[in-house]
Amino acid sequence: MLDVVAWPELRDPVLVVALSGWVDAGMAGAHSSALLREQLGAARVFARLDLSDLVDLQQTRPMVEIVDGTTRRVTWPEIECVAGRAGRDVVLLTGPEPSLRWPSLVAEIVAMARRLGIQAAYGLGALPAVTTHRRPVSVLATVTEADKVDELGAMRTDYQGATGLQTALLVALGEAGIPGVGLWAQVPHYVAGNPSPPATRAVLARLIELAGIECDLRELEEEADGYVDKVEAGLADRPDVAELVRAIEAEHPEIPSGDELVSEIEKFLRSRPED
Repeated sequence: MLDVVAWPELRDPVLVVALSGWVDAGMAGAHSSALLREQLGAARVFARLDLSDLVDLQQTRPMVEIVDGTTRRVTWPEIECVAGRAGRDVVLLTGPEPSLRWPSLVAEIVAMARRLGIQAAYGLGALPAVTTHRRPVSVLATVTEADKVDELGAMRTDYQGATGLQTALLVALGEAGIPGVGLWAQVPHYVAGNPSPPATRAVLARLIELAGIECDLRELEEEADGYVDKVEAGLADRPDVAELVRAIEAEHPEIPSGDELVSEIEKFLRSRPED
């Protein structure tokens, strides 16, 4: 599956994974990985995973673009493996979540990680939660090593139910001796379908803290401020949502507890069809 152009020479790299198609409220994982990729120094695509036979093409469609004004070019779904530097060496995996052959795909990525000497892996995403846009975005961390829970501030590790390829990959990496951490921003469920700069900022800030990478968040700071103002303005046209926000703040004067957040997450996940 893995088509390698040339193996990069890396020093103590970390792996960052953001695969679309499962849960990414506010598109925080997708936008976090995109911003990180923009800022990677000496970034180069060193390998690709062709997914054209591994996805439902009616759900994950190929893209078409115009070349030279007339010619059309079709790009098929794939996962790109990018190496670069952001204060330290980073390997970034991005692309759509495939529909088929997960065990084989996971095994191939684990083998790649071991060959590259990956020191730790981080998955980026976001979940809908019982909170409001007026509060700081918290980030739920899940880990593959029990002794890392206190260090990373993981809120809960006992969720059982449907999951995505990203989690399956982190678990497999943990079993291979590469610590895996999932970072999940908590996005207000009433705006979970729209891009959330505050959630993107929160995920990246946590990644910077844990992985020791560098990423400039100043642009996100401005976008996050504008986002809150935009949501506030929108409440005037949506009295039902405004009432929901008031109800959440009245019922939870403080940021909800970990159990309350995870209860909402579990309810959301179990309402989704299995892959």
